[in-house]
Amino acid sequence: MKNKNHHSLPGPADIHRHQTANGITIVSRANFNSPSVIISGYLPAGSLFDEDDLLGLADFTAMMLTRGTRTRDFHSIHDALESSGANLGISAGAHTASFNGRCLAEDLPLLLDLLAESLTQPSFDSKQMEKLRVQLLTGLSIRAQDTTEMASLTFDKILFDGHPYSRPEDGYPDTIQKITRKNLADFHKKHYGPNGMVISIVGGMDPEEAFPQVHRVLGDWHNDSQSSEFELPPYSPMERSKTRHIHIPGKSQSDIVIGSNGPKRLDPEYLPASLGNSVLGQFGMMGRIGDVVREKSGLAYYAYSSLNAGIGPGSWEISAGVNPTNVRKATDLIKTEINRFVTKGVTKEELADSQANFIGRLPLSLESNAGVAGALLNIERFNLGSEYYLRYPEKVREVTSDAVLAAIQKFLDPEKLAIAIAGPKLR
Repeated sequence: MKNKNHHSLPGPADIHRHQTANGITIVSRANFNSPSVIISGYLPAGSLFDEDDLLGLADFTAMMLTRGTRTRDFHSIHDALESSGANLGISAGAHTASFNGRCLAEDLPLLLDLLAESLTQPSFDSKQMEKLRVQLLTGLSIRAQDTTEMASLTFDKILFDGHPYSRPEDGYPDTIQKITRKNLADFHKKHYGPNGMVISIVGGMDPEEAFPQVHRVLGDWHNDSQSSEFELPPYSPMERSKTRHIHIPGKSQSDIVIGSNGPKRLDPEYLPASLGNSVLGQFGMMGRIGDVVREKSGLAYYAYSSLNAGIGPGSWEISAGVNPTNVRKATDLIKTEINRFVTKGVTKEELADSQANFIGRLPLSLESNAGVAGALLNIERFNLGSEYYLRYPEKVREVTSDAVLAAIQKFLDPEKLAIAIAGPKLR
Protein backbone atom coordinates (compact mmCIF):
# COMPACT_ATOMS: atom_id res chain seq x y z
CA MET A 1 0.00 0.00 0.00
CA LYS A 2 1.29 3.44 -0.88
CA ASN A 3 2.10 5.83 1.93
CA LYS A 4 -0.35 8.70 1.38
CA ASN A 5 1.34 10.81 4.04
CA HIS A 6 4.80 10.75 2.52
CA HIS A 7 5.16 14.52 3.10
CA SER A 8 4.53 14.18 6.85
CA LEU A 9 7.31 13.90 9.37
CA PRO A 10 8.53 10.34 10.04
CA GLY A 11 7.05 8.74 13.14
CA PRO A 12 5.91 5.46 14.70
CA ALA A 13 3.17 5.00 12.09
CA ASP A 14 5.53 4.83 9.12
CA ILE A 15 9.00 3.97 10.48
CA HIS A 16 9.56 0.22 10.21
CA ARG A 17 12.26 -1.30 12.39
CA HIS A 18 13.61 -4.86 12.43
CA GLN A 19 16.69 -6.58 13.81
CA THR A 20 18.39 -9.63 12.38
CA ALA A 21 19.49 -12.50 14.61
CA ASN A 22 23.14 -11.56 14.02
CA GLY A 23 22.68 -8.00 15.29
CA ILE A 24 21.93 -5.77 12.28
CA THR A 25 19.25 -3.11 12.78
CA ILE A 26 17.16 -2.20 9.71
CA VAL A 27 15.00 0.94 9.62
CA SER A 28 12.90 1.78 6.59
CA ARG A 29 10.22 4.14 5.32
CA ALA A 30 8.30 4.21 2.05
CA ASN A 31 8.08 7.07 -0.44
CA PHE A 32 6.13 5.76 -3.42
CA ASN A 33 6.31 9.12 -5.17
CA SER A 34 9.98 8.32 -5.79
CA PRO A 35 11.21 5.68 -8.23
CA SER A 36 14.52 5.42 -6.38
CA VAL A 37 15.76 3.99 -3.10
CA ILE A 38 18.45 5.31 -0.77
CA ILE A 39 20.55 2.99 1.39
CA SER A 40 22.55 4.54 4.23
CA GLY A 41 24.16 3.02 7.26
CA TYR A 42 27.11 2.56 9.54
CA LEU A 43 29.01 0.10 11.70
CA PRO A 44 31.55 0.70 14.50
CA ALA A 45 34.80 0.72 12.50
CA GLY A 46 36.01 4.32 12.68
CA SER A 47 39.36 6.04 13.06
CA LEU A 48 39.20 5.96 16.86
CA PHE A 49 40.50 2.41 16.51
CA ASP A 50 43.58 3.58 14.55
CA GLU A 51 46.96 3.35 16.22
CA ASP A 52 48.91 6.61 16.15
CA ASP A 53 51.55 5.31 13.76
CA LEU A 54 48.88 4.01 11.36
CA LEU A 55 46.48 6.94 11.53
CA GLY A 56 44.21 6.93 8.49
CA LEU A 57 43.94 3.12 8.43
CA ALA A 58 40.18 3.06 9.10
CA ASP A 59 39.46 5.40 6.19
CA PHE A 60 41.94 3.61 3.91
CA THR A 61 40.23 0.30 4.73
CA ALA A 62 36.72 1.65 4.13
CA MET A 63 37.63 3.18 0.79
CA MET A 64 39.21 -0.09 -0.38
CA LEU A 65 36.02 -2.07 0.15
CA THR A 66 34.42 -1.04 -3.16
CA ARG A 67 37.67 -1.57 -5.08
CA GLY A 68 37.37 -5.32 -5.42
CA THR A 69 35.90 -8.39 -3.73
CA ARG A 70 36.62 -12.10 -3.95
CA THR A 71 34.11 -12.45 -6.80
CA ARG A 72 34.26 -9.04 -8.56
CA ASP A 73 37.18 -6.80 -9.40
CA PHE A 74 37.10 -3.00 -9.32
CA HIS A 75 35.83 -2.67 -12.88
CA SER A 76 33.12 -5.30 -12.46
CA ILE A 77 31.73 -3.53 -9.41
CA HIS A 78 31.61 -0.14 -11.08
CA ASP A 79 30.32 -1.53 -14.37
CA ALA A 80 27.42 -3.09 -12.46
CA LEU A 81 26.70 0.21 -10.73
CA GLU A 82 26.96 2.32 -13.86
CA SER A 83 24.84 -0.02 -16.00
CA SER A 84 21.95 0.47 -13.57
CA GLY A 85 22.59 4.16 -12.84
CA ALA A 86 23.34 3.34 -9.20
CA ASN A 87 26.10 4.48 -6.87
CA LEU A 88 27.75 3.17 -3.72
CA GLY A 89 30.40 4.64 -1.46
CA ILE A 90 32.02 3.68 1.84
CA SER A 91 34.16 5.90 4.07
CA ALA A 92 35.15 6.19 7.73
CA GLY A 93 34.62 8.86 10.33
CA ALA A 94 35.78 8.95 13.93
CA HIS A 95 33.33 6.42 15.39
CA THR A 96 31.99 4.55 12.39
CA ALA A 97 32.49 3.41 8.84
CA SER A 98 29.53 4.69 6.81
CA PHE A 99 28.03 3.59 3.53
CA ASN A 100 25.66 5.34 1.15
CA GLY A 101 24.05 4.10 -2.04
CA ARG A 102 21.27 5.00 -4.44
CA CYS A 103 19.46 3.00 -7.10
CA LEU A 104 16.11 2.52 -8.82
CA ALA A 105 13.70 0.53 -6.68
CA GLU A 106 13.91 -2.49 -8.99
CA ASP A 107 17.71 -2.54 -8.62
CA LEU A 108 17.68 -2.73 -4.81
CA PRO A 109 18.68 -6.44 -4.80
CA LEU A 110 21.73 -5.64 -6.96
CA LEU A 111 22.81 -2.74 -4.75
CA LEU A 112 22.45 -4.84 -1.60
CA ASP A 113 24.46 -7.65 -3.23
CA LEU A 114 27.29 -5.20 -4.00
CA LEU A 115 27.15 -3.67 -0.52
CA ALA A 116 27.24 -7.07 1.17
CA GLU A 117 30.13 -8.31 -0.95
CA SER A 118 32.10 -5.13 -0.28
CA LEU A 119 31.57 -5.32 3.47
CA THR A 120 32.15 -9.05 3.89
CA GLN A 121 34.50 -10.16 1.09
CA PRO A 122 36.97 -7.40 0.19
CA SER A 123 40.02 -8.56 -1.76
CA PHE A 124 42.33 -5.64 -0.91
CA ASP A 125 43.87 -5.85 -4.36
CA SER A 126 47.48 -4.62 -4.23
CA LYS A 127 47.29 -2.58 -7.43
CA GLN A 128 44.10 -0.84 -6.32
CA MET A 129 45.64 -0.28 -2.91
CA GLU A 130 48.61 1.59 -4.39
CA LYS A 131 46.36 3.67 -6.65
CA LEU A 132 44.29 4.66 -3.65
CA ARG A 133 47.41 5.41 -1.60
CA VAL A 134 48.50 7.90 -4.27
CA GLN A 135 45.07 9.56 -4.14
CA LEU A 136 45.16 9.77 -0.35
CA LEU A 137 48.67 11.23 -0.31
CA THR A 138 47.66 13.77 -2.97
CA GLY A 139 44.71 14.77 -0.82
CA LEU A 140 46.99 15.24 2.20
CA SER A 141 49.37 17.38 0.12
CA ILE A 142 46.45 19.57 -0.88
CA ARG A 143 45.28 19.72 2.75
CA ALA A 144 48.70 20.98 3.86
CA GLN A 145 48.32 23.98 1.54
CA ASP A 146 44.68 24.70 2.37
CA THR A 147 44.39 27.43 5.00
CA THR A 148 40.81 26.48 5.89
CA GLU A 149 41.67 22.81 6.41
CA MET A 150 44.82 23.54 8.38
CA ALA A 151 43.11 26.03 10.66
CA SER A 152 40.40 23.46 11.42
CA LEU A 153 42.92 20.68 12.01
CA THR A 154 44.98 22.90 14.31
CA PHE A 155 41.88 23.99 16.22
CA ASP A 156 41.05 20.34 16.98
CA LYS A 157 44.62 19.73 18.16
CA ILE A 158 44.37 22.63 20.61
CA LEU A 159 40.83 22.01 21.84
CA PHE A 160 41.11 18.23 22.21
CA ASP A 161 44.74 18.03 23.30
CA GLY A 162 45.36 14.55 24.74
CA HIS A 163 41.97 13.25 23.52
CA PRO A 164 41.39 10.97 20.48
CA TYR A 165 39.33 13.71 18.80
CA SER A 166 42.56 15.69 18.34
CA ARG A 167 43.68 13.37 15.54
CA PRO A 168 42.77 13.84 11.86
CA GLU A 169 40.71 10.93 10.55
CA ASP A 170 42.60 10.89 7.24
CA GLY A 171 45.98 10.63 8.94
CA TYR A 172 49.33 12.07 7.83
CA PRO A 173 51.57 11.32 4.84
CA ASP A 174 54.00 9.22 6.90
CA THR A 175 51.22 7.13 8.47
CA ILE A 176 49.53 6.50 5.11
CA GLN A 177 52.89 5.46 3.65
CA LYS A 178 53.31 2.80 6.37
CA ILE A 179 49.99 1.04 5.82
CA THR A 180 50.32 -2.44 4.31
CA ARG A 181 47.82 -4.83 2.80
CA LYS A 182 48.05 -6.90 5.98
CA ASN A 183 47.12 -3.83 8.04
CA LEU A 184 43.99 -3.38 5.92
CA ALA A 185 43.01 -7.05 6.17
CA ASP A 186 43.66 -7.14 9.92
CA PHE A 187 41.61 -3.98 10.54
CA HIS A 188 38.75 -5.42 8.50
CA LYS A 189 38.86 -8.73 10.36
CA LYS A 190 38.89 -7.04 13.76
CA HIS A 191 36.29 -4.32 13.26
CA TYR A 192 33.88 -5.27 10.46
CA GLY A 193 30.92 -7.38 11.46
CA PRO A 194 27.15 -7.27 12.03
CA ASN A 195 27.25 -6.16 15.68
CA GLY A 196 26.23 -2.52 15.94
CA MET A 197 25.46 -2.22 12.24
CA VAL A 198 22.49 -0.07 11.20
CA ILE A 199 20.97 0.13 7.70
CA SER A 200 18.40 2.72 6.65
CA ILE A 201 16.40 2.09 3.45
CA VAL A 202 14.04 4.78 2.16
CA GLY A 203 12.18 5.21 -1.12
CA GLY A 204 9.81 3.57 -3.57
CA MET A 205 9.58 0.15 -1.97
CA ASP A 206 7.47 -1.62 0.63
CA PRO A 207 9.29 -1.10 3.97
CA GLU A 208 8.39 -4.63 5.03
CA GLU A 209 10.42 -5.94 2.10
CA ALA A 210 13.59 -4.30 3.41
CA PHE A 211 14.07 -6.83 6.20
CA PRO A 212 14.09 -10.02 4.06
CA GLN A 213 16.24 -8.25 1.44
CA VAL A 214 18.92 -7.37 3.99
CA HIS A 215 18.62 -10.75 5.69
CA ARG A 216 19.19 -12.47 2.33
CA VAL A 217 22.61 -10.86 1.85
CA LEU A 218 23.83 -10.23 5.40
CA GLY A 219 21.77 -12.46 7.70
CA ASP A 220 24.47 -15.15 7.78
CA TRP A 221 27.36 -12.75 8.37
CA HIS A 222 29.25 -13.53 11.56
CA ASN A 223 32.59 -12.36 12.88
CA ASP A 224 33.62 -13.73 16.25
CA SER A 225 36.70 -11.46 16.13
CA GLN A 226 34.71 -8.23 15.89
CA SER A 227 35.67 -5.83 18.66
CA SER A 228 33.18 -3.87 20.72
CA GLU A 229 32.54 -0.16 20.22
CA PHE A 230 35.30 2.26 21.17
CA GLU A 231 35.03 3.71 24.67
CA LEU A 232 35.99 7.36 24.72
CA PRO A 233 38.21 8.57 27.56
CA PRO A 234 36.95 11.53 29.61
CA TYR A 235 37.49 14.98 28.14
CA SER A 236 39.25 17.70 30.14
CA PRO A 237 38.19 21.23 29.08
CA MET A 238 40.87 23.85 28.47
CA GLU A 239 42.09 25.79 31.50
CA ARG A 240 43.23 28.88 29.58
CA SER A 241 43.17 30.34 26.09
CA LYS A 242 45.74 29.00 23.62
CA THR A 243 46.72 30.39 20.21
CA ARG A 244 48.61 28.60 17.47
CA HIS A 245 49.60 29.94 14.05
CA ILE A 246 50.39 27.61 11.15
CA HIS A 247 52.65 29.29 8.61
CA ILE A 248 51.70 28.48 4.99
CA PRO A 249 53.86 30.59 2.65
CA GLY A 250 52.51 32.19 -0.49
CA LYS A 251 48.88 32.50 0.59
CA SER A 252 46.78 35.62 0.11
CA GLN A 253 44.25 34.63 2.79
CA SER A 254 44.44 33.63 6.43
CA ASP A 255 41.78 31.44 8.04
CA ILE A 256 40.84 31.71 11.69
CA VAL A 257 38.95 29.29 13.95
CA ILE A 258 38.12 30.42 17.50
CA GLY A 259 36.02 28.54 20.02
CA SER A 260 35.63 26.05 22.80
CA ASN A 261 34.17 22.65 23.54
CA GLY A 262 30.43 22.18 23.12
CA PRO A 263 27.66 19.84 24.27
CA LYS A 264 27.26 16.22 23.27
CA ARG A 265 24.27 15.48 21.05
CA LEU A 266 22.29 14.05 23.96
CA ASP A 267 23.17 16.75 26.51
CA PRO A 268 20.17 18.81 27.68
CA GLU A 269 22.03 21.95 26.56
CA TYR A 270 22.25 20.79 22.93
CA LEU A 271 19.05 22.37 21.59
CA PRO A 272 19.41 25.66 23.53
CA ALA A 273 23.03 25.89 22.35
CA SER A 274 21.95 25.18 18.75
CA LEU A 275 19.40 27.97 18.84
CA GLY A 276 22.00 30.27 20.40
CA ASN A 277 24.49 29.36 17.70
CA SER A 278 21.94 30.29 15.06
CA VAL A 279 21.80 33.79 16.51
CA LEU A 280 25.57 33.99 16.91
CA GLY A 281 26.63 33.00 13.43
CA GLN A 282 24.03 31.33 11.22
CA PHE A 283 20.67 33.08 10.90
CA GLY A 284 20.22 35.59 8.08
CA MET A 285 23.62 36.86 6.89
CA MET A 286 25.51 34.53 9.28
CA GLY A 287 24.13 36.05 12.47
CA ARG A 288 25.91 38.50 14.71
CA ILE A 289 29.37 37.31 13.68
CA GLY A 290 28.64 37.80 10.00
CA ASP A 291 27.07 41.19 10.66
CA VAL A 292 29.83 42.57 12.88
CA VAL A 293 32.95 41.05 11.31
CA ARG A 294 32.00 40.94 7.64
CA GLU A 295 29.17 43.36 6.90
CA LYS A 296 29.89 46.28 9.23
CA SER A 297 33.68 46.06 9.60
CA GLY A 298 34.56 44.54 6.22
CA LEU A 299 37.30 42.46 7.85
CA ALA A 300 36.40 39.02 6.47
CA TYR A 301 35.59 37.26 3.22
CA TYR A 302 33.34 35.00 5.27
CA ALA A 303 32.49 34.72 8.97
CA TYR A 304 30.11 32.32 10.72
CA SER A 305 29.77 30.02 13.72
CA SER A 306 29.04 26.32 13.98
CA LEU A 307 28.08 23.87 16.70
CA ASN A 308 29.33 20.32 16.19
CA ALA A 309 27.83 17.66 18.42
CA GLY A 310 27.92 13.88 18.38
CA ILE A 311 28.55 10.93 20.65
CA GLY A 312 31.45 12.55 22.48
CA PRO A 313 32.35 16.13 23.43
CA GLY A 314 31.42 18.65 20.76
CA SER A 315 32.90 21.93 19.63
CA TRP A 316 31.58 25.48 19.31
CA GLU A 317 33.52 27.28 16.59
CA ILE A 318 33.65 30.71 14.99
CA SER A 319 35.37 30.65 11.59
CA ALA A 320 36.54 33.50 9.37
CA GLY A 321 38.63 33.99 6.24
CA VAL A 322 40.49 37.29 6.23
CA ASN A 323 43.24 39.29 4.58
CA PRO A 324 46.46 38.47 6.48
CA THR A 325 46.76 42.15 7.48
CA ASN A 326 43.40 41.90 9.30
CA VAL A 327 44.02 38.78 11.39
CA ARG A 328 44.53 40.59 14.70
CA LYS A 329 41.63 43.00 14.14
CA ALA A 330 39.25 40.20 13.17
CA THR A 331 40.36 38.00 16.06
CA ASP A 332 39.86 40.82 18.58
CA LEU A 333 36.45 41.65 17.14
CA ILE A 334 35.32 38.01 17.33
CA LYS A 335 36.47 37.78 20.96
CA THR A 336 34.60 40.99 21.75
CA GLU A 337 31.44 39.54 20.21
CA ILE A 338 31.87 36.32 22.21
CA ASN A 339 32.11 38.40 25.40
CA ARG A 340 28.88 40.20 24.54
CA PHE A 341 27.18 36.94 23.66
CA VAL A 342 28.21 35.29 26.93
CA THR A 343 27.15 38.31 28.98
CA LYS A 344 23.82 39.20 27.39
CA GLY A 345 22.70 36.05 25.61
CA VAL A 346 19.99 36.37 22.97
CA THR A 347 16.92 38.60 22.82
CA LYS A 348 13.43 37.14 22.74
CA GLU A 349 13.03 38.40 19.18
CA GLU A 350 16.26 36.73 18.05
CA LEU A 351 15.24 33.48 19.73
CA ALA A 352 11.76 33.57 18.15
CA ASP A 353 13.29 34.07 14.70
CA SER A 354 15.64 31.13 15.15
CA GLN A 355 12.88 28.91 16.53
CA ALA A 356 10.70 29.66 13.50
CA ASN A 357 13.67 28.88 11.24
CA PHE A 358 14.40 25.55 12.96
CA ILE A 359 10.75 24.46 12.78
CA GLY A 360 10.25 25.64 9.21
CA ARG A 361 13.32 24.01 7.74
CA LEU A 362 12.70 20.57 9.27
CA PRO A 363 10.12 19.46 6.65
CA LEU A 364 12.42 20.79 3.91
CA SER A 365 15.30 18.67 5.20
CA LEU A 366 13.06 15.60 5.01
CA GLU A 367 11.73 16.14 1.48
CA SER A 368 14.33 13.84 -0.07
CA ASN A 369 14.87 10.12 0.47
CA ALA A 370 18.43 10.90 1.57
CA GLY A 371 17.16 13.38 4.17
CA VAL A 372 14.76 10.83 5.63
CA ALA A 373 17.39 8.08 5.59
CA GLY A 374 19.75 10.34 7.54
CA ALA A 375 16.99 11.19 10.01
CA LEU A 376 16.27 7.51 10.66
CA LEU A 377 19.97 6.89 11.27
CA ASN A 378 20.05 9.78 13.77
CA ILE A 379 17.14 8.21 15.64
CA GLU A 380 19.10 4.98 15.96
CA ARG A 381 22.54 6.50 16.58
CA PHE A 382 21.35 8.66 19.47
CA ASN A 383 18.38 6.57 20.61
CA LEU A 384 16.05 9.53 20.08
CA GLY A 385 12.82 7.52 19.83
CA SER A 386 10.54 7.11 16.81
CA GLU A 387 8.43 10.15 17.87
CA TYR A 388 11.41 12.52 17.91
CA TYR A 389 10.65 14.40 14.70
CA LEU A 390 6.94 14.64 15.53
CA ARG A 391 7.78 16.24 18.87
CA TYR A 392 10.64 18.37 17.53
CA PRO A 393 8.63 21.58 16.91
CA GLU A 394 7.28 21.44 20.46
CA LYS A 395 10.75 20.92 21.90
CA VAL A 396 12.09 23.90 19.94
CA ARG A 397 9.27 26.17 21.13
CA GLU A 398 9.91 25.18 24.75
CA VAL A 399 13.45 26.62 24.77
CA THR A 400 13.69 29.92 26.63
CA SER A 401 16.22 32.74 26.34
CA ASP A 402 17.36 31.91 29.89
CA ALA A 403 18.08 28.31 28.82
CA VAL A 404 20.07 29.59 25.85
CA LEU A 405 22.12 31.90 28.09
CA ALA A 406 22.82 29.05 30.53
CA ALA A 407 24.07 26.87 27.66
CA ILE A 408 26.24 29.69 26.30
CA GLN A 409 27.81 30.35 29.68
CA LYS A 410 28.45 26.67 30.32
CA PHE A 411 30.51 26.17 27.16
CA LEU A 412 31.76 29.51 25.80
CA ASP A 413 34.31 30.95 28.21
CA PRO A 414 36.09 34.03 26.77
CA GLU A 415 39.09 33.22 28.94
CA LYS A 416 39.40 29.62 27.71
CA LEU A 417 39.37 29.79 23.92
CA ALA A 418 41.22 27.71 21.35
CA ILE A 419 42.48 30.03 18.60
CA ALA A 420 43.91 28.57 15.39
CA ILE A 421 45.24 30.64 12.48
CA ALA A 422 46.59 29.31 9.19
CA GLY A 423 48.16 31.42 6.47
CA PRO A 424 51.20 33.59 5.72
CA LYS A 425 53.22 35.26 8.46
CA LEU A 426 51.23 37.65 10.61
CA ARG A 427 51.84 41.28 9.75
